[in-house]
Amino acid sequence: MAMQLLYILRLCGRVVIDAYDHFTSADGWAIASHIALSILLALFPFLILVTSLAASVFGSTELADEVARLLLDTWPDEVAAPIAREIRAVLTTTRGDLLTISVALAIFFASSGIESLRIGLNRAYGMAEKRYWFLLRLESIAYVLIGAIALLAMAFLVVLGPLLFNAASRFAPALLPFEWNITVARYAVASTALIIALFVAHKWLPAGRRKVAEIAPGIVATLLLWLVGGMVFGSYLAEFPNVYVSYYAGLASVMIALVFLYLTASIFILGGELNAAILRARIKPAGDAEPMPAQ
Repeated sequence: MAMQLLYILRLCGRVVIDAYDHFTSADGWAIASHIALSILLALFPFLILVTSLAASVFGSTELADEVARLLLDTWPDEVAAPIAREIRAVLTTTRGDLLTISVALAIFFASSGIESLRIGLNRAYGMAEKRYWFLLRLESIAYVLIGAIALLAMAFLVVLGPLLFNAASRFAPALLPFEWNITVARYAVASTALIIALFVAHKWLPAGRRKVAEIAPGIVATLLLWLVGGMVFGSYLAEFPNVYVSYYAGLASVMIALVFLYLTASIFILGGELNAAILRARIKPAGDAEPMPAQ
Protein backbone atom coordinates (compact mmCIF):
# COMPACT_ATOMS: atom_id res chain seq x y z
CA MET A 1 0.00 0.00 0.00
CA ALA A 2 2.82 2.37 0.89
CA MET A 3 4.59 1.56 -2.40
CA GLN A 4 1.44 2.32 -4.38
CA LEU A 5 1.00 5.64 -2.57
CA LEU A 6 4.63 6.51 -3.30
CA TYR A 7 4.11 5.61 -6.96
CA ILE A 8 1.04 7.85 -7.19
CA LEU A 9 2.89 10.75 -5.54
CA ARG A 10 5.83 10.36 -7.92
CA LEU A 11 3.46 10.21 -10.90
CA CYS A 12 1.68 13.38 -9.73
CA GLY A 13 5.05 15.05 -9.25
CA ARG A 14 6.10 14.20 -12.80
CA VAL A 15 2.82 15.55 -14.17
CA VAL A 16 3.21 18.83 -12.27
CA ILE A 17 6.84 19.22 -13.39
CA ASP A 18 5.83 18.46 -16.99
CA ALA A 19 3.05 21.06 -16.78
CA TYR A 20 5.40 23.73 -15.47
CA ASP A 21 8.14 22.88 -18.00
CA HIS A 22 5.66 23.20 -20.86
CA PHE A 23 4.33 26.43 -19.30
CA THR A 24 7.78 28.04 -19.39
CA SER A 25 8.74 26.66 -22.83
CA ALA A 26 5.43 27.87 -24.32
CA ASP A 27 6.05 31.46 -23.11
CA GLY A 28 3.48 31.11 -20.33
CA TRP A 29 4.73 34.12 -18.39
CA ALA A 30 4.54 36.36 -21.46
CA ILE A 31 1.06 35.09 -22.37
CA ALA A 32 -0.06 35.66 -18.77
CA SER A 33 1.05 39.30 -18.96
CA HIS A 34 -0.87 39.66 -22.23
CA ILE A 35 -3.99 38.18 -20.62
CA ALA A 36 -3.63 40.43 -17.54
CA LEU A 37 -3.38 43.60 -19.60
CA SER A 38 -6.18 42.52 -21.93
CA ILE A 39 -8.52 41.72 -19.04
CA LEU A 40 -7.77 45.04 -17.34
CA LEU A 41 -8.43 46.89 -20.60
CA ALA A 42 -11.60 44.85 -21.23
CA LEU A 43 -13.04 45.26 -17.72
CA PHE A 44 -14.24 48.84 -18.05
CA PRO A 45 -15.68 48.52 -21.59
CA PHE A 46 -17.50 45.38 -20.41
CA LEU A 47 -19.05 47.28 -17.50
CA ILE A 48 -20.03 50.13 -19.82
CA LEU A 49 -21.84 47.53 -21.93
CA VAL A 50 -23.51 46.11 -18.81
CA THR A 51 -24.61 49.61 -17.79
CA SER A 52 -26.20 50.20 -21.19
CA LEU A 53 -27.98 46.84 -21.11
CA ALA A 54 -29.18 47.43 -17.56
CA ALA A 55 -30.65 50.79 -18.55
CA SER A 56 -32.30 49.51 -21.73
CA VAL A 57 -33.55 46.13 -20.45
CA PHE A 58 -34.24 46.74 -16.76
CA GLY A 59 -34.59 50.52 -16.78
CA SER A 60 -32.01 50.91 -14.00
CA THR A 61 -28.24 51.33 -13.84
CA GLU A 62 -28.05 50.10 -10.24
CA LEU A 63 -27.83 46.52 -11.49
CA ALA A 64 -24.59 47.40 -13.27
CA ASP A 65 -23.09 48.41 -9.94
CA GLU A 66 -24.22 45.08 -8.51
CA VAL A 67 -22.55 43.25 -11.42
CA ALA A 68 -19.31 45.07 -10.62
CA ARG A 69 -19.57 43.95 -7.01
CA LEU A 70 -20.19 40.35 -8.12
CA LEU A 71 -17.11 40.44 -10.33
CA LEU A 72 -14.95 41.87 -7.53
CA ASP A 73 -16.30 39.59 -4.79
CA THR A 74 -13.70 37.00 -5.77
CA TRP A 75 -10.86 39.55 -5.54
CA PRO A 76 -8.97 40.35 -2.31
CA ASP A 77 -10.36 43.48 -0.63
CA GLU A 78 -7.00 45.24 -0.92
CA VAL A 79 -7.13 44.82 -4.70
CA ALA A 80 -10.87 45.28 -5.23
CA ALA A 81 -11.38 48.46 -3.19
CA PRO A 82 -9.27 50.85 -5.33
CA ILE A 83 -10.61 49.39 -8.58
CA ALA A 84 -14.19 49.57 -7.26
CA ARG A 85 -13.83 53.33 -6.80
CA GLU A 86 -12.71 53.76 -10.41
CA ILE A 87 -15.46 51.47 -11.67
CA ARG A 88 -18.06 53.45 -9.74
CA ALA A 89 -16.75 56.65 -11.30
CA VAL A 90 -17.07 55.16 -14.78
CA LEU A 91 -20.56 53.79 -14.16
CA THR A 92 -21.87 57.04 -12.71
CA THR A 93 -20.56 59.15 -15.60
CA THR A 94 -21.58 56.79 -18.40
CA ARG A 95 -24.96 57.40 -20.03
CA GLY A 96 -27.30 54.46 -19.46
CA ASP A 97 -28.89 54.87 -22.90
CA LEU A 98 -25.57 54.89 -24.73
CA LEU A 99 -26.49 52.36 -27.40
CA THR A 100 -24.24 53.95 -30.05
CA ILE A 101 -20.86 53.33 -31.64
CA SER A 102 -19.30 53.60 -28.15
CA VAL A 103 -21.08 50.44 -27.04
CA ALA A 104 -20.01 48.68 -30.23
CA LEU A 105 -16.42 49.58 -29.43
CA ALA A 106 -16.94 48.48 -25.82
CA ILE A 107 -18.13 45.08 -27.05
CA PHE A 108 -15.11 44.78 -29.35
CA PHE A 109 -12.58 45.71 -26.65
CA ALA A 110 -14.25 43.41 -24.13
CA SER A 111 -14.08 40.53 -26.62
CA SER A 112 -10.31 41.08 -26.84
CA GLY A 113 -10.09 39.81 -23.28
CA ILE A 114 -11.79 36.59 -24.40
CA GLU A 115 -9.36 36.26 -27.30
CA SER A 116 -6.39 36.55 -24.94
CA LEU A 117 -7.77 33.64 -22.90
CA ARG A 118 -8.14 31.62 -26.11
CA ILE A 119 -4.49 32.24 -27.02
CA GLY A 120 -3.33 31.16 -23.56
CA LEU A 121 -5.34 27.94 -23.61
CA ASN A 122 -4.28 27.07 -27.16
CA ARG A 123 -0.65 27.39 -26.05
CA ALA A 124 -1.34 25.32 -22.94
CA TYR A 125 -3.08 22.49 -24.82
CA GLY A 126 -0.59 22.64 -27.68
CA MET A 127 -3.29 23.37 -30.24
CA ALA A 128 -2.85 25.20 -33.55
CA GLU A 129 -5.82 27.44 -34.30
CA LYS A 130 -7.26 26.65 -37.74
CA ARG A 131 -10.62 28.38 -37.44
CA TYR A 132 -11.25 31.66 -39.26
CA TRP A 133 -10.28 34.68 -37.15
CA PHE A 134 -13.52 36.57 -37.81
CA LEU A 135 -15.59 33.58 -36.67
CA LEU A 136 -13.54 33.43 -33.47
CA ARG A 137 -14.07 37.15 -32.91
CA LEU A 138 -17.82 36.74 -33.41
CA GLU A 139 -17.77 33.87 -30.94
CA SER A 140 -15.92 36.05 -28.40
CA ILE A 141 -18.44 38.84 -28.89
CA ALA A 142 -21.24 36.32 -28.30
CA TYR A 143 -19.55 35.22 -25.06
CA VAL A 144 -19.33 38.85 -23.95
CA LEU A 145 -23.03 39.48 -24.61
CA ILE A 146 -24.11 36.21 -23.01
CA GLY A 147 -21.87 36.91 -20.01
CA ALA A 148 -23.26 40.43 -19.62
CA ILE A 149 -26.88 39.24 -19.72
CA ALA A 150 -26.16 36.30 -17.38
CA LEU A 151 -24.43 38.56 -14.85
CA LEU A 152 -27.30 41.03 -15.01
CA ALA A 153 -29.75 38.20 -14.33
CA MET A 154 -27.64 37.05 -11.36
CA ALA A 155 -27.41 40.62 -10.09
CA PHE A 156 -31.19 40.95 -10.37
CA LEU A 157 -31.62 37.84 -8.24
CA VAL A 158 -29.07 39.10 -5.71
CA VAL A 159 -30.86 42.45 -5.44
CA LEU A 160 -34.30 40.85 -5.36
CA GLY A 161 -33.27 38.24 -2.75
CA PRO A 162 -33.02 40.59 0.28
CA LEU A 163 -36.31 42.27 -0.67
CA LEU A 164 -38.10 38.93 -0.80
CA PHE A 165 -36.45 37.90 2.49
CA ASN A 166 -37.54 41.10 4.25
CA ALA A 167 -41.08 40.68 2.98
CA ALA A 168 -41.17 37.04 4.09
CA SER A 169 -39.67 37.81 7.52
CA ARG A 170 -42.55 40.19 8.28
CA PHE A 171 -44.95 37.28 8.10
CA ALA A 172 -42.51 34.73 9.52
CA PRO A 173 -40.17 36.36 12.11
CA ALA A 174 -38.53 32.97 12.66
CA LEU A 175 -36.59 33.57 9.43
CA LEU A 176 -34.64 36.52 10.88
CA PRO A 177 -31.80 34.38 12.36
CA PHE A 178 -31.05 33.16 8.82
CA GLU A 179 -30.42 36.66 7.44
CA TRP A 180 -26.68 35.97 7.30
CA ASN A 181 -27.40 33.43 4.58
CA ILE A 182 -27.95 36.35 2.19
CA THR A 183 -24.22 37.11 2.35
CA VAL A 184 -23.40 33.43 1.86
CA ALA A 185 -25.71 33.35 -1.16
CA ARG A 186 -23.93 36.38 -2.60
CA TYR A 187 -20.55 34.65 -2.50
CA ALA A 188 -22.17 31.47 -3.80
CA VAL A 189 -23.48 33.35 -6.85
CA ALA A 190 -20.05 34.85 -7.53
CA SER A 191 -18.34 31.46 -7.12
CA THR A 192 -20.89 29.75 -9.38
CA ALA A 193 -20.34 32.34 -12.10
CA LEU A 194 -16.58 31.80 -11.81
CA ILE A 195 -16.85 28.01 -12.10
CA ILE A 196 -19.15 28.26 -15.12
CA ALA A 197 -16.77 30.71 -16.79
CA LEU A 198 -13.82 28.36 -16.24
CA PHE A 199 -15.77 25.40 -17.60
CA VAL A 200 -16.80 27.32 -20.73
CA ALA A 201 -13.26 28.62 -21.26
CA HIS A 202 -11.58 25.20 -21.10
CA LYS A 203 -14.34 23.38 -22.95
CA TRP A 204 -14.98 25.64 -25.95
CA LEU A 205 -12.42 28.44 -26.24
CA PRO A 206 -9.31 26.53 -27.41
CA ALA A 207 -9.13 24.51 -30.59
CA GLY A 208 -9.93 20.81 -30.38
CA ARG A 209 -12.39 19.01 -28.13
CA ARG A 210 -11.96 17.80 -24.57
CA LYS A 211 -14.25 15.82 -22.27
CA VAL A 212 -15.44 17.21 -18.96
CA ALA A 213 -13.29 14.67 -17.08
CA GLU A 214 -10.24 15.91 -19.00
CA ILE A 215 -10.66 19.55 -18.00
CA ALA A 216 -11.91 19.03 -14.44
CA PRO A 217 -8.44 18.63 -12.79
CA GLY A 218 -7.21 21.95 -14.19
CA ILE A 219 -10.39 23.75 -13.17
CA VAL A 220 -10.19 22.43 -9.60
CA ALA A 221 -6.47 23.27 -9.40
CA THR A 222 -7.14 26.77 -10.76
CA LEU A 223 -9.84 27.46 -8.18
CA LEU A 224 -7.67 26.23 -5.30
CA LEU A 225 -4.60 28.15 -6.46
CA TRP A 226 -6.68 31.29 -7.01
CA LEU A 227 -7.97 31.00 -3.44
CA VAL A 228 -4.50 30.54 -2.00
CA GLY A 229 -2.94 33.15 -4.29
CA GLY A 230 -5.62 35.71 -3.45
CA MET A 231 -5.13 35.16 0.28
CA VAL A 232 -1.34 35.43 0.03
CA PHE A 233 -1.43 38.51 -2.20
CA GLY A 234 -4.06 40.17 0.02
CA SER A 235 -1.98 39.45 3.12
CA TYR A 236 1.10 40.89 1.40
CA LEU A 237 -0.74 44.12 0.55
CA ALA A 238 -2.12 44.36 4.08
CA GLU A 239 1.37 43.87 5.54
CA PHE A 240 3.10 46.29 3.15
CA PRO A 241 0.36 48.73 2.06
CA ASN A 242 2.69 51.47 0.77
CA VAL A 243 5.03 49.40 -1.37
CA TYR A 244 3.26 50.11 -4.65
CA VAL A 245 2.53 53.72 -3.70
CA SER A 246 6.24 54.39 -3.20
CA TYR A 247 7.01 52.99 -6.66
CA TYR A 248 4.02 54.07 -8.77
CA ALA A 249 2.44 56.98 -6.81
CA GLY A 250 -1.00 57.71 -8.29
CA LEU A 251 -0.84 54.65 -10.53
CA ALA A 252 -0.52 52.31 -7.54
CA SER A 253 -4.12 51.02 -7.69
CA VAL A 254 -3.80 50.21 -11.39
CA MET A 255 -0.48 48.44 -10.88
CA ILE A 256 -1.86 46.44 -7.95
CA ALA A 257 -4.75 45.27 -10.11
CA LEU A 258 -2.38 44.47 -12.98
CA VAL A 259 -0.04 42.41 -10.79
CA PHE A 260 -3.01 40.56 -9.30
CA LEU A 261 -4.41 39.84 -12.76
CA TYR A 262 -0.96 38.67 -13.86
CA LEU A 263 -0.91 36.20 -10.97
CA THR A 264 -4.47 35.11 -11.79
CA ALA A 265 -3.69 34.68 -15.50
CA SER A 266 -0.57 32.62 -14.75
CA ILE A 267 -2.61 30.25 -12.59
CA PHE A 268 -5.30 30.09 -15.28
CA ILE A 269 -2.77 28.99 -17.91
CA LEU A 270 -1.18 26.52 -15.49
CA GLY A 271 -4.62 24.92 -15.08
CA GLY A 272 -4.68 24.25 -18.82
CA GLU A 273 -1.08 23.04 -18.71
CA LEU A 274 -1.99 20.61 -15.94
CA ASN A 275 -4.83 19.15 -18.02
CA ALA A 276 -2.52 18.81 -21.01
CA ALA A 277 0.19 17.16 -18.90
CA ILE A 278 -2.31 14.63 -17.56
CA LEU A 279 -3.42 13.83 -21.11
CA ARG A 280 0.22 13.36 -22.17
CA ALA A 281 0.81 11.05 -19.21
CA ARG A 282 -2.20 8.93 -20.21
CA ILE A 283 -1.09 8.45 -23.81
CA LYS A 284 2.58 7.88 -22.92
CA PRO A 285 3.86 4.64 -24.48
CA ALA A 286 3.65 1.71 -22.11
CA GLY A 287 7.37 1.04 -22.44
CA ASP A 288 8.23 4.53 -21.17
CA ALA A 289 5.96 4.31 -18.15
CA GLU A 290 7.17 3.26 -14.72
CA PRO A 291 5.50 -0.02 -13.71
CA MET A 292 2.89 0.01 -10.98
CA PRO A 293 4.24 -1.64 -7.80
CA ALA A 294 2.64 -5.00 -7.07
CA GLN A 295 0.29 -5.29 -4.13
